[in-house]
Amino acid sequence: MTQVSKPRPFHLAGIVPVAGQPLDFNFPWHDCLQPIGHDYLAVERAVVECAYAGCKTIWVVCHDDMQPLIRYRLGDYVQDPVYLSRHKDPGFISENRRPIPIHYVPIHPKDRDRRDCLAWSVLYGANVAHWVSRQISKWVCPSRFYTAFPYGLYDPQIVRPHRRDISSLTTFYLSHDNKTIIDGEYLGFSFDPEEFKKYRRNLRAKGTGMWTSKVDERGYPCEKLPVEERYSARHFSLDTVFECAILDGAKVVETPWYYRADNWEGLRKYLGSENLLDKPSKDILSYHEYNRIGE
Repeated sequence: MTQVSKPRPFHLAGIVPVAGQPLDFNFPWHDCLQPIGHDYLAVERAVVECAYAGCKTIWVVCHDDMQPLIRYRLGDYVQDPVYLSRHKDPGFISENRRPIPIHYVPIHPKDRDRRDCLAWSVLYGANVAHWVSRQISKWVCPSRFYTAFPYGLYDPQIVRPHRRDISSLTTFYLSHDNKTIIDGEYLGFSFDPEEFKKYRRNLRAKGTGMWTSKVDERGYPCEKLPVEERYSARHFSLDTVFECAILDGAKVVETPWYYRADNWEGLRKYLGSENLLDKPSKDILSYHEYNRIGE
């Protein structure tokens, strides 16, 4: 009698890139903590988008010196908003909830100030999510990754009707005015492990280190690049890394409105518009901690 192997459960991992080169706000707090509504921060909007997209885990990629303040706002988990609305399901309300754990990933010291652009935060977060999950079990390894940026402002609920498409083998892109992540816009998109390898190769091929290609008689590098040309990957924009993404055959959803919040002018334009976002209810987004084991 032949044994039929069960298919591996689909695990959609959410990536929220925070670590990157500073923007032009020059505030004493991190750029991802800009207010976009009453008691509502940019990084919180990105986490809520991952929750609406159907992510099973959320990985926030941030430097370790900013992690305590970001965790103070986000906590250890958020609730899946879809399951919160299922009031007619049998059993207690608490049994029908689906908490989504939030993990905080610090950039590796060897990458900091060398290639820690926002695009590298996406790739590094996906790599850590796969590696950590693999140590637990191959059955919980991410099948696909969904990225939500703090600096792209649009209604996160737009991805809720497309949860089935996002958690499938089809690549998903958000667009506005026919522009996507390929054009360097902070719009959500998904990718699988094979696409991750393609993006990583593209970043490594375009990035420079400290030395030129000139070598001595022993074959060792002997000439350094000018200071302004060293570690060019830390200044890469999103379109430089993700320009090799393919839209053919992918699911593309247009957002009704979208604002870039990576500079003061863009944030001011959003705050002066009619499309201000309201913070979700405390049942979805509020500070929660998991109980310690043994206490």
